[in-house]
Amino acid sequence: MTDATIHSLTPYLAVTDARRALDFYVAVFGAQRRGEPVVMPDGRIGHAELGLGDSVLMLAEEFPEIDHLAATTGGPAVRAEVADVDTAVARAVELGAQQWGPIEDTGHGRTGRLRDPFGQRWLLTQSPAGRDHA
Repeated sequence: MTDATIHSLTPYLAVTDARRALDFYVAVFGAQRRGEPVVMPDGRIGHAELGLGDSVLMLAEEFPEIDHLAATTGGPAVRAEVADVDTAVARAVELGAQQWGPIEDTGHGRTGRLRDPFGQRWLLTQSPAGRDHA
């Protein structure tokens, strides 16, 4: 269990393969599983949680019957603060993500953008040296 808690705004993703997505987010972001996923009678994961830093990321398989569908183009991006953007982006690409544009130092820290193998867009950020995570 992590020190992650649910905040006023908590991302809840629809993904095409929740089992693989959970493994991907653990490997790329260093996320920690929060309990066992809820598996529905048809075998789809109906709910799962990961601790990522001090926050919780929730996800489930697609459920078209309730309009819970994975993003395929555009849509919102989830911003995640990571310890090392370069390493996280490289690991994500190694595991099937697509990097969008270069990793950049914007003066406010390093930033990398990617779309994971499950259709989600991510904005990975790394605070400048000497500044705590926001």
